[in-house]
Amino acid sequence: MPGFPLPEVPLPGGDVTEGIVRAGDTVRRPLGPHSPLVHAVLAHLEAVGFEGAPRFLGTDERGREVLTFIEGEVAGRPHPAWLADDSRLASVARLLRAYDDAVAGFAPPAHLLEGVAPPDLPGLPPEPEPPPGAEVFIGHLDVTPENVVFRDGQAVALIDFDLVRPATRLDEVINLCFHWAPLSPEQDRSEPLRGVDAVARTGLAADAYGLDAASRRAFVPTAVRRTERSWHLMRHRAQTLGGGWARMWEDGVGDKIQRRLVWLEAEGERIRAAL
Repeated sequence: MPGFPLPEVPLPGGDVTEGIVRAGDTVRRPLGPHSPLVHAVLAHLEAVGFEGAPRFLGTDERGREVLTFIEGEVAGRPHPAWLADDSRLASVARLLRAYDDAVAGFAPPAHLLEGVAPPDLPGLPPEPEPPPGAEVFIGHLDVTPENVVFRDGQAVALIDFDLVRPATRLDEVINLCFHWAPLSPEQDRSEPLRGVDAVARTGLAADAYGLDAASRRAFVPTAVRRTERSWHLMRHRAQTLGGGWARMWEDGVGDKIQRRLVWLEAEGERIRAAL
């Protein structure tokens, strides 16, 4: 019957975003300060023919954004064993490279960046210097296992663009490796990733992405600085935004970030060698 409401099926919302549902062949998500930039990025990706992202279809009668639903396999929690598959990791890196290439020519109006600008916090370490010659574009910066769609064991699409903001290619690969290598001590990894050689997987991801030499040289100090900044930013979001940010902080994400910092400093030379 025309106009009859589609049944809605709740979808996992990750750690922060709640109220995500599937309705037919669409996904409905709540809007936020980041949404205007997200919609502009998705419109650009559609215009350049990038197939690895949902399409923005507008908003519905409840004020939610409407996106196309992408069929495929997404890692839920607890994480599946295939998370440790090196071929899947390489495919994620290639997909991320394709996204970055597609978005590199997109220059959003300055006002769209206001909703994603990091706060100026006391004690927050400064942004790391970009590698020589690095281009800055609107990176995805949230390439978690939950945000990648697979088909036949290969990554085909990125979803959840809520954290898009200015980034370099190095920032993108570091973010990917935080989650997929993973750059963290054994105790803080999900079960399938315990026992994998995270340093070797970092080199694999950098190779599959095609990371340039200057970015490889800057990888370890940039990852350390990003981790230092993450602690301050996560605490600030927990204190000011509450919700999922507060739950993650209460669950010990701040301690995990500190342990990651120690791990990165201990494994820095091995990571440099692998790159």
